[in-house]
Order: sequence, then C-alpha cells, then structure tokens
Amino acid sequence: MRESGVLMHLSSLPSPYGIGTMGKEAFRFVDFLAKAGQKIWQILPITPTGYGDSPYQSFSTYAGNPYFIDLDLLCKSGLLKKGEYASINWGDDPCAVDYEKLFQNRLPLLNKAAARFFAAPPKDYETFVCEQTAWLEDYALFMSLKTENGGAPWYEWPEEVRRHRYDALQSTYARLYDDVLFWRFVQYTFYKQWNALKAYANHSGIEILGDLPIYVAHDSADVWAHPELFELDEDLNPIEVAGCPPDYFSETGQLWGNPVYRWQVHRETGYEWWLGRIAHATQVYDRVRIDHFRGFESFWAIPAGDETAVNGCWKAGPGMELFHRVNQRLGSAKIVAEDLGLITPQVRALLEESGYPGMKVLAFAFTPGVDSDYLPFHYTSNCICYTGTHDNETVLGWLRSLSKAELSYVKNYTRAKTIEDCAQNIIALAWSSPADTAIAQMQDFIGLGNEARMNTPSTPSGNWRWRARKEHLNARLASKMLALTKLYWR
Repeated sequence: MRESGVLMHLSSLPSPYGIGTMGKEAFRFVDFLAKAGQKIWQILPITPTGYGDSPYQSFSTYAGNPYFIDLDLLCKSGLLKKGEYASINWGDDPCAVDYEKLFQNRLPLLNKAAARFFAAPPKDYETFVCEQTAWLEDYALFMSLKTENGGAPWYEWPEEVRRHRYDALQSTYARLYDDVLFWRFVQYTFYKQWNALKAYANHSGIEILGDLPIYVAHDSADVWAHPELFELDEDLNPIEVAGCPPDYFSETGQLWGNPVYRWQVHRETGYEWWLGRIAHATQVYDRVRIDHFRGFESFWAIPAGDETAVNGCWKAGPGMELFHRVNQRLGSAKIVAEDLGLITPQVRALLEESGYPGMKVLAFAFTPGVDSDYLPFHYTSNCICYTGTHDNETVLGWLRSLSKAELSYVKNYTRAKTIEDCAQNIIALAWSSPADTAIAQMQDFIGLGNEARMNTPSTPSGNWRWRARKEHLNARLASKMLALTKLYWR
C-alpha cells in the first residue's frame, strides 16, 4: 500500500507555553494531517531531553518528557490554575524552544499539580504504577537522587547509591519518598495525555512512527540500573563510547559519547533487556524506527576520552540473532530500519534478512556524474523515501548551499527553474517514487530555509529548537498536500 506522512516532533508544535505539548495544538495537527490525506506522523524520541537538549541523550529510554505535558489539560482537570502559568515568560521567539526557561519553570508547576493530585489520586494511578514498575521505580529513584545531588550525573553520586546497591536504595526510597511520588505522577500524567493523543490519531486514520535510539545516555537510569550490560570499567566509567566514522555529516566523524553495549552479556541473557525495550516502544508507537540500524551488524567503538571519532574501530554487533528473538517475542511489529551512514554488503544482507523497510534520503542523491543509490529509480517498494531527516538541512536550505553544478543537476532532474520550485519538486519526487512510503519534514512543506533546521550533527548546542507557527498549518497547505498525495496514489 502506498502511503505518505510528515516528520515533525512534538516539540515543534505551536503552543503559548514555550514548547509543543500533547494538548489542543497536537490534536489540531492530527486534524491537519487527516485533511492533508496523510497516514503517518513521524516524531523523534519522546523521552526526557538531557545533554544539549537532545532527545537522543535521555535520562531514560522508557520515561516520557515532562515538557510535553500540557498545562491547559492539567488546568481543565483541576490540578493547575490558569494564573499559575499563563503569565510566565516561556521565551521571546515563538519559532524557537527556550530550554532554559522550560527548565526553570516547568517542574515547579508540575510539583503544584502533583500536590493536588495526591489529595485524591484516581483509581487507575495504582494500576499504572504496577504495570510500569519494571522501569518506573528505577527512573523515579534516579531522578530523585539526581535532584538531591544537585543534578550531578549518577556516576558522581555517593558510592552506595552510585552502585545501585539494594540496601542503599531502600533507605533512599524512604528518605526521598515524596520525590519518588512526584516522578511517578509525572509519568502517569505524561502517558495519560500521550495515550489520549495516540488514540485520537489512530481514530483519525493516522499512525505514529516513533524513534528508538540504538544507544542510551551514560547518565541515565538504564545504565545506572544495569551497568553490567555496558562496556564500563570497575569505576563504572565507559571504556569505549559510540559514534560513527567520518562521513557526509562530519570530516572527523560523530562522537556521541554513549557507552557501547557488552553484547556477549546481552546474548547470555537472551537479549531480555532489548526485548523489553522494543516491546515498550511498540506499545507506545504504532511503528518504530530503530536508529542507527547498521550498528547491529557492526558498530564504531571509540576509546573513551578521545575528542573526535577518528580513532574508533569497527566491532561486531549481534546481527540477526537479536531480531530473530524480537520476531519470536513480538511477531509482526512494524519496524523501520534507519540504514544510513556507511553501508556495507553485510549491513545490506542484515536489512534484507530482517525484512524491515530501510530509508532513502533525496538530499543524498544528487552528486553530478554519480549514479547514487539514493536516486529514486534504484528503489524497491520496501523502503521509505525522505526529502531529508531531522539531521539534514531543510530542502530549501540544502538547495541554497549547493554548488552551481550541483544545483544545476538537481534543477534539471526535477524540471525546475527556481530554487523554490525545485524544493517543492523534491517533495513531489519523493511522493512519485516507487517507495511504499514517502515522508517529508514539515519545514519542507511550509517552505522554510535552514533557520528551521532541527539538528546539525556534531554541534553540541543550538539544536532541537524549531517550532511551527499556528498560521503555518493552514487549510491551503493541507489542500495542496492532499492534491499531491492523491496525484501519486498515496
């Protein structure tokens, strides 16, 4: 079945409170997608943002981001008063998230809501806590201890709690019980709002494609609770960290800094940690994009302490053994493989054996004189064609950055005379391609330049900030998207 969709993170939705949330504008965006004839809403990880405000450096692979909790919905349920948040300065630029102001103002409001919530908690609260206890208690303790230790990473905490020792955790639980309750409340509220939004999207004929990063942050509840699963030394510091070698995005490679996996231990445990993680993702989303899929064939391991990724080396991943276990446990889960980067015959073989659709990015296709695999006539149907991902420039920004020869090639290929027409024709090229699924960033439909770029790899700050204006998501644009989608039978 041919289908299409839009890539836009929750954070990029319009909102008067500093960042997109799971409130009215999210439901309005679902309506917009339905009117535009789209079937997929792709988002980035919805987990709490950590270092550099990145959703790929989270404190938990399971928890939801507190910033996405909608304040108006809390007000409607009696947990907040409008005056408590409406007059707060959430940022001066409606097209950019101000993470510092969110950090300063969001949690105090949620603490007020939690105090009112626990005066008479609803019956389904205890059910939620019991159902999510496998990860929720570690996360609630982790965040409580992080607060107590002034935000310091867990590997700088006192020895007993740093090593996740049972007796120390029991005394911590008693000492910080009110904080633990707060973090439970935050997750209950997040998933209450998320499930309502997802149900509305599904009822409107739209599936949500979520993102599962291959790695987790060193400073996370996941590594703190399960250090044996990661390549850490006796002092719980990484021996090797993740990244990727020099490529299209960076001449010195990308140094992500996440600890790499101790795959032999995962194999000995039947990959239970991974099975639980993927199972959770398939419950939260309708489809799951597994980030950096090539890392399961082999991964780039960089000596901890290096300042670039240049000195890394390739090491073997679990290969198809892991995904055989996934298929046995989860059956026909809808999984997408992010197969970008340095793709070898071995990675291609893994993708083919898995049966998962891979990704094709048109922004990588146009090098004069090169018969690129990313040109649409090479595609099979079992793939997703993107104009660009969150790591790319917007299409308009990319076109403006091309050399004269490169731009001439793209214009000739897309039969366009101006850069603006070329940008729109790139979207049409994706929609007309043989790929079963075509997806474009919302910025590309709106026609924005690199001022709206979501992320520039290997830059530690200034990313993940772009937000749409309410007027961007109008009936005229929806009608234009619908016409394109009908034209190419998606």
